[in-house]
Amino acid sequence: MNPAGGPQQGSEKSLEAMRKFAETYAKRTGTYFCQDLGTTAVVIEGLAKHKDDLGSPLCPCRYYEDKEAEVASAYWNCPCVPMRERKECHCMLFLTPDNPFAGDQQEITVEEIRQETNRY
Repeated sequence: MNPAGGPQQGSEKSLEAMRKFAETYAKRTGTYFCQDLGTTAVVIEGLAKHKDDLGSPLCPCRYYEDKEAEVASAYWNCPCVPMRERKECHCMLFLTPDNPFAGDQQEITVEEIRQETNRY
């Protein structure tokens, strides 16, 4: 692994901030991470990378013509409007207990995130 992080990896500071945010938000909203922690890890890593590159945790699971414009509109900044309004997470980071892909975890370590994202 490149000590500075690979091209898809966020800084340690942003990764820790997004990890803490995800845990806190899941607990506060009664949602759970995907049963495949690889999905959770990749999404949190993507949020951290966008936080580093764009200054905001823009949803990493969507395509944008203009990421800076999307950050400014704030619609897709995590937690996005669909998540805040309807508990609909396109990225499968925050899943309601009735979702067939929901796991039982609301916590993940930086080590688990790095282990999962280094597989890709």
